[in-house]
Amino acid sequence: MDVRNASGVAMMVVRAALWVVMSLWLLAGCADAPRSLRVDPTEPFDVVTLPPISLPRDDAPHDNLTEWWYVTGHLQTAEGHPLGFEFVIFESMREGAPTGYAAHFAITDIGQSTFTYAERTATGPSGPPPADLNLCVSEWSIRRIPGGFSIVASLPEVALQLELLPTKPAVLHNETGVLDFSPFGWSYYYSYPRVDARGVWLNEGLARPVQGTAWIDHQWGDFISVGTGGWDWFSVQLADGRDFTASVVRDDADNIVMQYGTLVDEVGAPRHLTAREFSIQPTDAWRSPHTGATYPSGWRIEIPGEALRMNVQPFLKDQELDTRASTGVVYWEGAVEVTDQEQRIGHGYVELTGYAPVSQLPPPINTVAPGGSC
Repeated sequence: MDVRNASGVAMMVVRAALWVVMSLWLLAGCADAPRSLRVDPTEPFDVVTLPPISLPRDDAPHDNLTEWWYVTGHLQTAEGHPLGFEFVIFESMREGAPTGYAAHFAITDIGQSTFTYAERTATGPSGPPPADLNLCVSEWSIRRIPGGFSIVASLPEVALQLELLPTKPAVLHNETGVLDFSPFGWSYYYSYPRVDARGVWLNEGLARPVQGTAWIDHQWGDFISVGTGGWDWFSVQLADGRDFTASVVRDDADNIVMQYGTLVDEVGAPRHLTAREFSIQPTDAWRSPHTGATYPSGWRIEIPGEALRMNVQPFLKDQELDTRASTGVVYWEGAVEVTDQEQRIGHGYVELTGYAPVSQLPPPINTVAPGGSC
């Protein structure tokens, strides 16, 4: 499989930190799980010695501390009914302990203006990972199929079964796909920015064919948390065939400490953007009635060197997930519309973390019974 390079240190740091917290939370209930990480911050580590990413082999699980497979996308029925979805499986490993899994699944029914989500956890045997991608968390799954992937997930009265076939090469972040978090470890990270999605949406007993586009992220490595502030993460798929992703990283005082982006052209060639080459300005805000958190809720993104202007608006204000029962975090992850001069030019997904006062919230209402893995 052809692979293209791209820089994106901030993206790597950004999406890693939340799920490192998840991995520690997930294993907290395992009485026999050792707390020591397989990374010693006092020992130097040379990431140059790591082997290069090889696809499709590296789509499969690895024998590392933390790993996740993350899918977001937009779908339509044959009648034009629009949907957004998020599906993610996290894997956390400790030496001598059962492998821990958590998963989140959310459906944004844009046509009905509803948002529904659920979470799952599971444990699996310790030992070497499987040679191919075939992961289950309870009844939810992600598997490798010829040319791509499949996912299956369900909510009460709603389910989604999709085949996901990348139509652009994978993009390696930080050019090689390797991130050095010294002294906190290292990670691999790549994305499939444009993926053909086809399958079936089961809703209230009716099976409806759906198709659309998705975005897939895959990250794994031996690393511990590299920040506790928060971030805004954007993925955009434009109607002209280009794709854009960006991260805005904040510290504990809400100061922006990093801002990076990547623009991928129609054939899959990436261009790394520094903070001075693009701007992201919030245009609105929304206060959650569930947690009291106030999130930005609309953005103006400009890339002057590409003469590209994007107004990004959530299809629904309320796309907040309280996943403390599975991963210990509250975040906003939602389907967005992208316009310029009131003309729709694309769609995407936005992730917002660090806005909810988790330590001040009452215990979560949701409970998650551990399920099986495959």
